[in-house]
Amino acid sequence: MTIRHRLLAGFVAILWGGNFIAIHVGLEHFPPLFLAGIRFLVLAVPTVLLVPWPRVPLRWLLGYGVGFGTVQFIFLFIAMDIGMPTGLASLVLQSSAPFTVLLGALLLRERISPRQGIGISIALLGFVAIAVSRAQVAAVLPVLLTLLGALGWAFGNLASRLAAAPNPMHLTLWASVVPPIPLLAMSLIWEGPAAGWEAVRAAVTPAGLPGVVALGYIAVLGTLIGSGLWVGLMRRYPAGVVAPYSMLVPVVGIGLAATLLGERPSVVELVSAAVIVGGVLLGTPRPAPIVVSTKSIAPA
Repeated sequence: MTIRHRLLAGFVAILWGGNFIAIHVGLEHFPPLFLAGIRFLVLAVPTVLLVPWPRVPLRWLLGYGVGFGTVQFIFLFIAMDIGMPTGLASLVLQSSAPFTVLLGALLLRERISPRQGIGISIALLGFVAIAVSRAQVAAVLPVLLTLLGALGWAFGNLASRLAAAPNPMHLTLWASVVPPIPLLAMSLIWEGPAAGWEAVRAAVTPAGLPGVVALGYIAVLGTLIGSGLWVGLMRRYPAGVVAPYSMLVPVVGIGLAATLLGERPSVVELVSAAVIVGGVLLGTPRPAPIVVSTKSIAPA
């Protein structure tokens, strides 16, 4: 992985870490399933009208849209709505990284090098340490729901890689066309037809402005830019090379939750976050050195 692509992966981690703060704010103004559906709807409408088809097999587009867009956010938004702490959610969702590596090895026969295995194992130790430290402040059900969301993200990662989109941004945008119908249908059934529209009416008032800003962050920065860059990296590199960078997201998420929401990380969490960063850096293969031939070329 080149230095530029490492920096892009780190930038995505920052965007996605901030995304959890935006979700926290958004859930204070919108029902969870309605919020999940609207976040994709605001991208789906202009996509259908303006964006060219991504030129990928339909099955991989649907797989990405269902895994990353539908399954992940059904479970994540419900988990956070029923009490999953923001910082802990940013951590548990990153179990998608080992899920992706494992699924890539099992389903795509991708090889895991010893260096990758050691690095991911170190990062997982940090992940487990933080999870154990935070398990006392969260009920079991929200944690399990977040894990199911992470598994959906992992399947979406593989689908986006198999799609091999010539233009990753087009794939990301067209994948946003898949989730709105199932998400809004579920919102209509479980949350009721009035809940979403009441939230929309409240959103146009000054008190609803933070919810609108949060929705804009989730849709544009979290989904459009973050996911577009991520799909591009997944297209260039094996899943096991890119996926570990998502383990950096909880470092950002926990830090922002502590700063903005007053969720105070313990010493164990801070040390473990450093271990995660070190494990990700160790587990990411370095770019192959450029070999310059010194062999002289005889004149023609």
